[in-house]
Amino acid sequence: MLPRERFIHALERRPPIPGQRVPHFELVFFLTMEAFGRVHPSHRYYAQWDQMEEKERELHRRDMADIFIMTAERYEHDAIFIHPNPGGVEETIRLVDLIREKTGDRYFIMRHGDATFSIPDGEHMAAFSYRLVDEPEKVKAEAQQMVDEALARAERYRKHADQRGLGLDGFALCADYCLNTGPFLSPRRFAEFITPYLAKLIQGYRDLGFYVIKHTDGNIMPILDQLVQANPHALHSLDPQAGVDIAEIKRRYGDRICLIGNVNCGKLDTGTDDEVVESARYALSSGMPGGGYIFSTSNCIYTGMRLARYELMLDVWRREGVYGT
Repeated sequence: MLPRERFIHALERRPPIPGQRVPHFELVFFLTMEAFGRVHPSHRYYAQWDQMEEKERELHRRDMADIFIMTAERYEHDAIFIHPNPGGVEETIRLVDLIREKTGDRYFIMRHGDATFSIPDGEHMAAFSYRLVDEPEKVKAEAQQMVDEALARAERYRKHADQRGLGLDGFALCADYCLNTGPFLSPRRFAEFITPYLAKLIQGYRDLGFYVIKHTDGNIMPILDQLVQANPHALHSLDPQAGVDIAEIKRRYGDRICLIGNVNCGKLDTGTDDEVVESARYALSSGMPGGGYIFSTSNCIYTGMRLARYELMLDVWRREGVYGT
């Protein structure tokens, strides 16, 4: 199987094939400077984008595409999560086309596509909380508008992909809902202000033929039922630092949804080598049975993490992440 086929096989929870390796990807791999001597695309200073002439922009796009491909090739990622330049749909399409020109249908390509309310930053947290009580209908109208606009963009991606034969494969919905102690909103409020719009967004993407991965860090257990009912293809990142146990989620929902993640980022960052190995093994042994699992960390490979720790995690995956062995 090509990496893209392997990734889709898992998203669709098809039975595992003996000898097939568990798919792997990272939502973000920020250590491109250490790995390749190249600045990660999302770390670049985009304020000068409007001042660039088109020749410079094209060179920039091609360099970005090369970095995403180099990362996927070296670390055996089955999927590429892109970070487009400013410019909306058109810039995303140009970047996807460049990656497809260089790699064909080898990789599953996705981008951020959430359009639901996430945890507000500290400056706006209190004001947002008051609005839920003081003007709930206005908040709901804004939530619906965000979904409508996201689906309108998705229709443009679908039309382009149909014209080209292959384009964007799906979306990772990256609105974070939870802290380590639990959701920012109570389950009741979540059911009122988030879940209906998340479900509409996911169904709209599915109707257009896209795959959907719902990402949120933190303790998702109080709203887990609602996340599953919203019907994404997969849940990421199953955060063990917030007490999320992949074995428990697999037991409860492994027949309904693909699971992605659960290798403890905290252990990769500050734990011992033995703790990294133990966490990787637990994620594999808990997620693999029956298929429907994609190996990854519980967040991403972020700036400041030691590259050697990520490579240690991958060593476990290469040895123990093959079905039927």
